[in-house]
Amino acid sequence: MAGLAHGGHAPVLIPLMMGGSALIIGATLDSLYGLVPLFGIFCLMLSAFFANFWRDPDRPIPRDEGVVVSPADGRIMFVRRERATGRRPSKSEYASEDCESDELTGDWYPQPLENPLQFETEQRFESVQRGEESDTDVFRIAVFMSPLDVHVNRAPLSGVLHRMEHRSGKGLRRGPFLAAYKKESQYNERVRSVFKGDADLMVEVTQISGALARTIVPWLGIDSEVRRGQRYGMIRLGSRVDIRVPAARFEPSVCSAEDQNPAHPKGEYVQAGSSILFRPSVK
Repeated sequence: MAGLAHGGHAPVLIPLMMGGSALIIGATLDSLYGLVPLFGIFCLMLSAFFANFWRDPDRPIPRDEGVVVSPADGRIMFVRRERATGRRPSKSEYASEDCESDELTGDWYPQPLENPLQFETEQRFESVQRGEESDTDVFRIAVFMSPLDVHVNRAPLSGVLHRMEHRSGKGLRRGPFLAAYKKESQYNERVRSVFKGDADLMVEVTQISGALARTIVPWLGIDSEVRRGQRYGMIRLGSRVDIRVPAARFEPSVCSAEDQNPAHPKGEYVQAGSSILFRPSVK
């Protein structure tokens, strides 16, 4: 139902009531040289800001068979074909000499999962050059969320929320918090979720915090059944959301900022739950 997202009622109603009370007191009792009405106007403006931030409109959900919808509102930063080159190490692999360490991104074992498309743990990816494609590649789309966009995130497909994990930078309890429009922000504090659909289809969605957005709020737990377009969490104040799907099964259907399309110079604008990011590939 359209309205305010979870947690948004108190931030909107409290300054609204304070502002209304201040205006009434200033008009009927004592304005204190205009300071009370000024405070009331400030509270009303603050309430309007929070109402815009926590807004949660209803969306028409596509009924097309096999499509993957956007998990977030915002502009398409890039669309890339990638392959896995490593994964987070197990305890035994962590102790081995083969484990690689990076100051920003943490520890990696230089082999992907046996089936990289299962997304059972966080993996390291690199771009695939034309002519070097393989069946285990993925497509990744990054959606940049501005502070003015709707911040509620939605499930990209029907199925089950198969896995969810929180990660921060190496050695940090919180952060880092690089600007979301930078490519390095993919290793900001983040929550990685894996949705499992029909025919063992796995889709990975990563909610990434930014310079302003520092709180990611999941609303569902592991093994929750989800509908396509169902609300499952939000990122407060903006940032970005990345989504990965098997490249052998899907084709991107959006235009990114890197395409330099005159019709979409900043990347195509998409809406969570409504805009189709991927359609089934036709072979």
